Amino acid sequence: MRVGLIDVDGYSNFPNLALMKISAYHKQQGDQVEWGIPMLSYDIVYQSKVFDTSPDFDTYINADQIIKGGRAYDKKQVLPQEIETLCPDYSLYNIKNEAYGYLTRGCPRGCPFCDVVNIEGNKSYKVADLNQFWKGETSIKLLDPNTLACKDRLELLDQLIDSKAWVDFTQGLDIRFMADEVIEKIKQIRIKMIHFAWDGERDTTLILKNLEHFKKETNIDSRKLRVYVLTNYETEHSFDLERIYKLKELGYDPYVMVFDKDHAPKQTKKLQRWVNNKFIFRVCERFEDYGKVG
Repeated sequence: MRVGLIDVDGYSNFPNLALMKISAYHKQQGDQVEWGIPMLSYDIVYQSKVFDTSPDFDTYINADQIIKGGRAYDKKQVLPQEIETLCPDYSLYNIKNEAYGYLTRGCPRGCPFCDVVNIEGNKSYKVADLNQFWKGETSIKLLDPNTLACKDRLELLDQLIDSKAWVDFTQGLDIRFMADEVIEKIKQIRIKMIHFAWDGERDTTLILKNLEHFKKETNIDSRKLRVYVLTNYETEHSFDLERIYKLKELGYDPYVMVFDKDHAPKQTKKLQRWVNNKFIFRVCERFEDYGKVG
């Protein structure tokens, strides 16, 4: 068969994991796999769209069968198990020495601004061992929504330790689950980047306590410790600013996420520009000063 693939999002931030696994499956069957070109004909075309904000692909596709997938089309849709468990075809995006995948799915938090619970369930559970998507690459991008909430977390952290690869926890480790036994494991991992999240006022005391303890115990460079700071969602500007200053004081690198950016206050958008432009953020230490000249 001739198989065409269409990444509707256009490889915006991450390569499309589902398309890489579909590519691996069809190549395993001996099929010809390529990026879909509208003027050519195909036996089957897979069209994937993850982000609602991406414009849809409305060009005519000459194919006997067209399958649309991805969260922007159907939040409940999942890959067949025989495809989901395959190692992704990284050559599709010309990715070398970098692996992408999930060790766990699901999250117990149930944050109303997040779809994970509705899609993957309210419990963190193991879905793979590292060797299912890592074959010796020097870098690993872990996409798990809440690894530390999984009962198998220590076993999975051991797998990352044994890999000796550089690890980027892209979606955020839950600092509220940061026990000493977890810290000892993380200290043995080659950290490329750890992302945490401080989304609102709930659990502030615990979050601050654990952030401070983690930094003290690991002394990881602040450039490798990024904290997502959700704004324009149930918090006032004063608390947003308080979080930014506190994270900087503790030795973390804040990164502002704006909920419903189209309708966010100008002050919130300005805060995001100040914090996320790291050159400006390091030179201009106070938002009040940036506000005068920004």
